[in-house]
Amino acid sequence: MTMEVRRLQPGSFDAWDDYVNRHEQGTFYHLSGWQEVIDSTYAHPCYFSYVVEDDKITAVLPLVQVKSKLFGNTLISTPFCIQGGILADHSSAYQLLVEHAKSLAKQLEVSYVEFRSEADKSLALGLVCPKEQLSVVFGCELASQPAKILANVKKKQRAVIRQSLNNNLRYQIEDDVTNLYKIYSYSVRNLGTPVFSKRLFQRLLAVFPTQCEILTVFHEEKPVSSVMSFYYKGKVLPHFGGGVHDARALKSNDYMYYQLMCHGAQKGCDYFDFGRSKVDSGAYNYKKHWGMQASPAGNHYYLNLAKDTPSLNVNNPKYALAIKLWKKLPLPVSQLLGPQLSKYLG
Repeated sequence: MTMEVRRLQPGSFDAWDDYVNRHEQGTFYHLSGWQEVIDSTYAHPCYFSYVVEDDKITAVLPLVQVKSKLFGNTLISTPFCIQGGILADHSSAYQLLVEHAKSLAKQLEVSYVEFRSEADKSLALGLVCPKEQLSVVFGCELASQPAKILANVKKKQRAVIRQSLNNNLRYQIEDDVTNLYKIYSYSVRNLGTPVFSKRLFQRLLAVFPTQCEILTVFHEEKPVSSVMSFYYKGKVLPHFGGGVHDARALKSNDYMYYQLMCHGAQKGCDYFDFGRSKVDSGAYNYKKHWGMQASPAGNHYYLNLAKDTPSLNVNNPKYALAIKLWKKLPLPVSQLLGPQLSKYLG
């Protein structure tokens, strides 16, 4: 049977998403809407490609070119996401998309192609993994009742959540990014990280209206913590979140994630995906306290012009000075400069 690689066009969005929805390893980060979000927010060239056999999709690969003088020229599947590698029905379709990615890498003269998924059979196809495990993914099963959800949290973290429940906090679901963006900007500035464009959050809400949601926590009517989450295949996935200065004392982030678990369960979710974190980072240590299971986040790469896998890691000493200086920026300055840098970080 003849296999053909095609580039995703708007008329094929539904067929692409139907395939992702059916595929056992399909994730929210594989959905076609990401092409629209990335294109309309950053205008990065998108090369979402799929294999067709007998008029049926049998494999997909959401690739995006991210190119800048500062951070280089790369192909990523999928940028701004924690997953997004190849989905395929069989090895021949899988291999065809690997070879397509390699050909595209040569054509675009990128340093490397990054596949955000487990390597699986790819190493036999000339792809490589990093020398050391840089990231893990945390998650846990969700009980159906709040009391059971709390009981499944690690003892020390459970005590912190109970404290937060006595701190006069409340939450609400919002369809406006204003509170989220202000809080998230503050939070990532304090980590020494450039904030994403506000438009990214707006476009996510617009493109995924039934699968994207903002939960914001208030103390005395002041927003103190906020998170944007995605809902897909029975999972709730908090993706962009943070808190203001008072959040630590109020335990409002702990309150927020607990309430998100309960809210997700009410919406029919049975799994809480706490996302990817760099090993030994602050987020990594925080998530460990919840007692969730950690599994390797297995990025793998095709090295085109690059000699080794990238090390865009907050623990990399060569970024230490830049992170230190960024933390000292006034918040409005970081909100102005951040999107100009983060669009190339992917």
